[in-house]
Amino acid sequence: MRPTSEHELGIPLHHHVYIVLRQQILERHYPPGEVMPSEMELSALFGVSRITVRRALDRLQSEKFVSRARGRGTFALPVVPPAPIKANLRGIFENLVAMGLQTSVRLVEFGHVPASPEVALALECKPGDDVQRAVRIRFHEGAPFSHLTTYLPPLVGRVFDETELAEKPLLTLLEKGGVKVAGAEQSISAKLADPIVAQLLDIEPGAALVWVKRLVRDDAGVPVEFLQALYRPEIYEYHIKMARIEGESASMWSPQETSGAGPL
Repeated sequence: MRPTSEHELGIPLHHHVYIVLRQQILERHYPPGEVMPSEMELSALFGVSRITVRRALDRLQSEKFVSRARGRGTFALPVVPPAPIKANLRGIFENLVAMGLQTSVRLVEFGHVPASPEVALALECKPGDDVQRAVRIRFHEGAPFSHLTTYLPPLVGRVFDETELAEKPLLTLLEKGGVKVAGAEQSISAKLADPIVAQLLDIEPGAALVWVKRLVRDDAGVPVEFLQALYRPEIYEYHIKMARIEGESASMWSPQETSGAGPL
């Protein structure tokens, strides 16, 4: 936790301290009611000045993450974030439809654009081909939790319009348009929020996000959707049950089939 300069971080030092302390408070690293380290101790821990620490604590106090009293110290306050959505890796398409029905969405962008090399490779079309691009923000209990950017190939992208996408889940619209979704390939990683995404998700620039890439195919194996999704990790988490399997040479962990499926 020792940043060497604002240039290396790309963000002000006090903002770095603020982000780390806020995350620690959310994770109850500092339990409510117990005194937190002093400004001098935090200054040594982060390798920054006391003025930098004070600016971070002032912001945490203004956002009601901490309370401060002269002569007594700084105390973390109870924070109750929205209950996280648990995404099950099994039953992926049932989960996607369930999420569309149980959450609200705001359509931010919609249009037809030339396919970039990355999008063309995923959708197996030519760079520059007309593809539908849409950006949506999904909300859970009134809080924005996902930033979704979808690309549809030329023919598929014309089966519904902007108004329909603003009202119904994408997979439902694809099925209604005659596309028989059969499978998907998905990868999960992490990414930092850029200023545009941060504003839409009501978070700070540089905050960590769950990054999901998904390529959906129809029953003939043809790509029908390429998705890049960013999720706030305190609201959205992946969940999977594991079973230990004894093999001939070693014990391994294997995903278990699950019957229930939470919204994805």
